[in-house]
Amino acid sequence: MVKRSEHFLGQLYSGDNKLSLLDQRYLPRWIVVLIDAALVVVSVVLVYFILLGTPINFHKVITVPQQGAAITLVSVVYFFIFRTYSGIIRHSTITDIKKLAFANVLTATSLFLFNIVYETVTGEKVFLTTFLFMVMLLSFTLMLLFRIAVKETYQFLKNAASSSIKKRVAILGVDDGTISLGNAIIHEATLPFYLVGFLSRKKNSSKLEILGKPVIPFHENLGETLASLEIEGVIIISESFDGHEKNEIVEECLANSIEVFHVPNVENWNSGSELKNQIKPIEIEDLLEREPIVIDDELIKKDIFNKTVLVTGGAGSIGSEIVKQMAEFKPDLIVVLDQAESQLHELEIYLLQHFPELNFITELADISNMYRMELMFKKYDFDVIYHAAAYKHVPLIERNPHEAIYVNILGTVNLSILAITYDINNFVMVSTDKAVNPTNVMGASKRAAEMYVQSLQTEKGVFTRFITTRFGNVLGSSGSVIPHFRRQIQQGGPVTVTHKEIIRYFMTIPEACQLVLQAGTMGKGGEIFVFDMGEPVKILDLAERMIRLSGLEPYKDIDIKITGLRPGEKLFEELLSDSSTTLPTHHDKIMISKVPPGNFSSIKKQVKEIIRTATRHEDEKVVKLLKELIPEFISKNSDFEKLDGIRDNESKMRTT
Repeated sequence: MVKRSEHFLGQLYSGDNKLSLLDQRYLPRWIVVLIDAALVVVSVVLVYFILLGTPINFHKVITVPQQGAAITLVSVVYFFIFRTYSGIIRHSTITDIKKLAFANVLTATSLFLFNIVYETVTGEKVFLTTFLFMVMLLSFTLMLLFRIAVKETYQFLKNAASSSIKKRVAILGVDDGTISLGNAIIHEATLPFYLVGFLSRKKNSSKLEILGKPVIPFHENLGETLASLEIEGVIIISESFDGHEKNEIVEECLANSIEVFHVPNVENWNSGSELKNQIKPIEIEDLLEREPIVIDDELIKKDIFNKTVLVTGGAGSIGSEIVKQMAEFKPDLIVVLDQAESQLHELEIYLLQHFPELNFITELADISNMYRMELMFKKYDFDVIYHAAAYKHVPLIERNPHEAIYVNILGTVNLSILAITYDINNFVMVSTDKAVNPTNVMGASKRAAEMYVQSLQTEKGVFTRFITTRFGNVLGSSGSVIPHFRRQIQQGGPVTVTHKEIIRYFMTIPEACQLVLQAGTMGKGGEIFVFDMGEPVKILDLAERMIRLSGLEPYKDIDIKITGLRPGEKLFEELLSDSSTTLPTHHDKIMISKVPPGNFSSIKKQVKEIIRTATRHEDEKVVKLLKELIPEFISKNSDFEKLDGIRDNESKMRTT
């Protein structure tokens, strides 16, 4: 007996001076039945004493205690029929309440019908009708109150136990979405947040309460209001604010060391994911002050619906996003080609999980291998090609120019020849802003590829429409500075910036791919489409902001080091949307470059020579030939700068 009592106490008390009531899984079912039966008995007693002082007299067929026992017995039978004990009390739902209601109503109804039958046979009644229905109402009320009391007590104890370790947060805004979010935070015990209240710009909201939490008015200085309430974080619903508003909120919060979290609209929550995975710290990608891009879905669908599409570099950041967006337009088949085995496998798993109806196949191949490419073109009847395969890391390519020639130039030449041979409708090539007045081998190799396909379009008998798309840095791509900075911050720093004044233009991966698909519908052939990249971003400011978004202080918690420009790196990228070098289109985010196509025969001859030289790994000669093909290619911070001096001297000698 002693051991049993010790076991019970051990469940409630762990020996560390803390009651472990919250650790109990749930009350045993037989205890729930006993409690509910006891509440029926209490109801019988209370109703008896209520009616005792009235002119109403009980029937004498059986005694009142016997009547109470009969009511309790029938109630227990219905408890088992409706399984009123099966739900966990502290998590009672409307379904559990309905079960209780049915059990109580049928108990009273059954005994009432028994009364009528018994009276018909014997001429006497067993139960007082008033007594039956008063017991039914009171017992249901007591059972309901019992469950509410347990649920609220558990929630109170849970909040009291965890509020000291949870982050104190407020939700910005008062509407249906924020109220649903607040309700979820309050009742989801596993979330690391304690809801302090709702923030509102309305002055007359100070006396309002929602879900038992105050509505906190603020006027100009949001940060001061939050700091005065010791709020550690703010949660916003992403779609409720534009980029400018988000940036203002974030700046005010960061100035007061307050974290900012965001969550999608309730209807966009992923039903298969827990709420704690929906609420995320706001990141730099979320703060681009850009208007949503509007694309013509019907034109894109016309190009892709029921077509067989090849996407080269399909496992890369741009290629994989093109595949995902294209899946919405129901192509007949997408062939995803890449030479990166692991990324290709990961994309295959992703597509099978998220696009189970998509007809696709992955092909492991190298676009510089003409024999392998031709086998693919014979195997599949392609209608459209999206050519996103490329080497793009500037310093790495600067050290290995021949590799850039194999993929960026030879790969493009192979695909374009096959596109013409097999009468492909559209060939859309993804290029880069680094091809504009290139200062590195990577940019020059992409410019050479642009020149080749643009001039090829002018040849007679070319049916394929060759379309080039050119844009700047893409946030979150494998070559982007953002994931690099994020890794450095996670490792405790320092964050490395190449120059204090370096600036770049940024676009998100989905934005870039939307415009690639749209540009593919607009081209008649031979155009180079350039994208409006918005306002330039100073990389040093970007680094400082990312550190603050991580809840840390630049130069104090995480240092920033200036390392100097890398080989081939520009201080300022060219303005892609410059009206002097571009023409507008019907889409305000897409322009056409004014660069005229060159002579194909001449370009073809030079490109062949560059490729032959690359196969011999004569890197310096490769770069020299690239500079001859692309006069505006002037190396910066590179060993190849000496070639520009040689070229200038040769040019002077020719003029003299």
